[in-house]
Amino acid sequence: MTHADYGYGLWGLALVNAAVFILFAFSFFKPATRRDWRSFGAFSAFIVALFAEMYGFPLTIFLLSGWLQSHFPGVDWWSHDAGHILEMMFGWRINPHFGPFHIASFVLIGVGFWLISIAWMALHTSQRKHELAMTGVYARVRHPQYVGFILVMLGFLLQWPTLLTLAMFPVLVVMYIRLAKHEERYALATYGDSYRQYMAHVPAFFPSLRWKREIAGLAFTGNARMAGHQTDGPVSEGSREHDNMLPGG
Repeated sequence: MTHADYGYGLWGLALVNAAVFILFAFSFFKPATRRDWRSFGAFSAFIVALFAEMYGFPLTIFLLSGWLQSHFPGVDWWSHDAGHILEMMFGWRINPHFGPFHIASFVLIGVGFWLISIAWMALHTSQRKHELAMTGVYARVRHPQYVGFILVMLGFLLQWPTLLTLAMFPVLVVMYIRLAKHEERYALATYGDSYRQYMAHVPAFFPSLRWKREIAGLAFTGNARMAGHQTDGPVSEGSREHDNMLPGG
């Protein structure tokens, strides 16, 4: 029996799915610098590796087949449903699409894409006003788009874990953290105390459970101060590579 009979060997479907997710991410991230392209390229590689195993060839199951079959003999590991490895290992084998890990993955992926989209809208609005984004989701966390990308990848890991994506995930997290720090160094050098106050009130990646009312006033004051540092023309390509004026922070 061929892999196609089991739901594998569908390389066209793998290509289409990877292209859709990569183009969607590109439409929001818009990489402008070498650092941006490296992080976006790594994210794209994660997506390609994921769908290559999901629809092309199950490399992880092939490499771990001996261990999996010996520890979970009741599972047909070459069936497509078995690619939901966590569901199989923890006994949710009737329909893994309704298993707890699969449902959790949809929640993480949905929240991730929601963060990416609303952060992009906040950035777009701020750029038109020649302001830094410090309201809305940016009043809760300084880098919501990076958080969104991390949640999407974590969701895919829960849904369809592979050795390659598991190895790539921490590398990508480190890349996003380094990119965020690079952007913030520029923002501090450019906007000084205004951005330093913003950093003191708003966490970088993990939102505070308590809403601070002074954030709204800080954002207004900070933007008023920062307006003097920016030109009346549209935001240049060079300035978009920094902090949360970049579609990606």
